[in-house]
Amino acid sequence: MLDASPEAYELKLYLAKIVCEPGWRWQQREQPLANYDLFYVWSGEGEVVLNGKPFPVEKGSCFLFRPGDRTSATHNPQKPLVLTYIHFDVNVPVTLIPKPYRILEDTFEFEHLLARYVRLFLVKTFAAEEEARLVLKQLIIHLLRHDLEEPAPRKASNQLTESLHEVANYIRQHPGETHRVDDLAARAGLSPRYFSVKFKELIGSSVQTYMIKTRIERAQHLLLHAGMNVTEVADALGYRDIFFFSRQFKQYTGKSPSEIR
Repeated sequence: MLDASPEAYELKLYLAKIVCEPGWRWQQREQPLANYDLFYVWSGEGEVVLNGKPFPVEKGSCFLFRPGDRTSATHNPQKPLVLTYIHFDVNVPVTLIPKPYRILEDTFEFEHLLARYVRLFLVKTFAAEEEARLVLKQLIIHLLRHDLEEPAPRKASNQLTESLHEVANYIRQHPGETHRVDDLAARAGLSPRYFSVKFKELIGSSVQTYMIKTRIERAQHLLLHAGMNVTEVADALGYRDIFFFSRQFKQYTGKSPSEIR
């Protein structure tokens, strides 16, 4: 499905976000599914049977049913399922298709896309169907990313994550300043050692490497788009030695600043 353009997605009218009634159940029909069905559980408890295999479902449970699948479902009336389903088809051959089932732990972005998709059809929005195809493509990419990428390290708490992202953003917004680890750690409300460990775990590089990387990225932008020469860029970004700047720039980009300029 990743190789299908958004225009290849055929949107079906059957879509909704619903709170299932206490007596709700999804009975298996004689005929298997005729198209794809993206089925996501926002909350509640229940069970989905896919091609004879039962799956307990809860918040974050996500299925991509395929044409030919046989499905049924029940739920706990005391904890009814709240779910979104989206029926669609693809009018070109596809090779890379998300797995039939997964549990999403980080649900915020996926739920935002689901809500956007459903809302597009509730309000007569200009170009709603075109946008819906784009959103559906994003949902499929999200599922494939979940299926194919290596599991991320155990996530830090939301507050810690936000603090570290704020610091990383602060560094990126002020690439020419000299940032001391002690000062950045204090900004995040952490000890310097713990801050350094968690920063590398979450951001993917050490504080020092991240500072250099953002400075060099800014240097590239200034050389390409701001009309500044190498000396002016080095000075703007806090380099006292233009030769050191040129050496570091080449180390990270493979080219000298003058080649970029």
